[in-house]
Amino acid sequence: MNDDSNDSLPVIKREVKTYVLRAGRMTAAQEKAYKQLAPVYCIPFENKRINFVDIFGNTNPIIVEIGFGMGDATWQIAKANPNINYIGIEVHTPGVGKLLSEIQKNELKNLYIIEYDAMEVLQNMFGDNSINGFHIFFPDPWPKKKHHKRRMLQRPRTDLLAKKLSAGGYLYFVTDWLEYAEFALEQLTDTPGLKNKYEGFAEPQLWRNQTKFERKGMAADRVITEIFFEKK
Repeated sequence: MNDDSNDSLPVIKREVKTYVLRAGRMTAAQEKAYKQLAPVYCIPFENKRINFVDIFGNTNPIIVEIGFGMGDATWQIAKANPNINYIGIEVHTPGVGKLLSEIQKNELKNLYIIEYDAMEVLQNMFGDNSINGFHIFFPDPWPKKKHHKRRMLQRPRTDLLAKKLSAGGYLYFVTDWLEYAEFALEQLTDTPGLKNKYEGFAEPQLWRNQTKFERKGMAADRVITEIFFEKK
């Protein structure tokens, strides 16, 4: 566990959220999984650093997915990589319930969930240089200009992500909203400590499983765009 009680954290305007809690009813199966499995696989939010060894029982790399939705790609990636530890962050309770059921069904020991605001989790629970990778797949693009301040991938939020990455760690972003991709590419390029692995947009990462939002975007003839940055 990193001793970083004196971490210098970027100032984030906490009143500006990157999400809106939308109404959504849980299915009976999701509700059952949530009630039974959340105490086992959900890490409670606390204003203190996580000890990953205490949670996973090993020192394997840590990958964090921010906003996993219904968790389709999340559990499949975790299942395909048993020697990597994954933490999914999500505020949408039906999605948490769905992923919990997949964790149990697939007997995954390398995947846990934090049901809380990702920015608060990054600020308070993850030490600097402690995360090996971030996955951000199809976040809300907030297309209206007045809502751009809510976008996840913009400074100073990207500065915070960069601080949490370990040397050689990566940030992998996928969207079906081209204008957001162009915006994010500019913001990440301007973020100290990060470098683009590619010239411009990234090649498709074939190990990533499709998500429901990706299929919806493709059905609407929107182009899927990927970005892959690494920490220097």
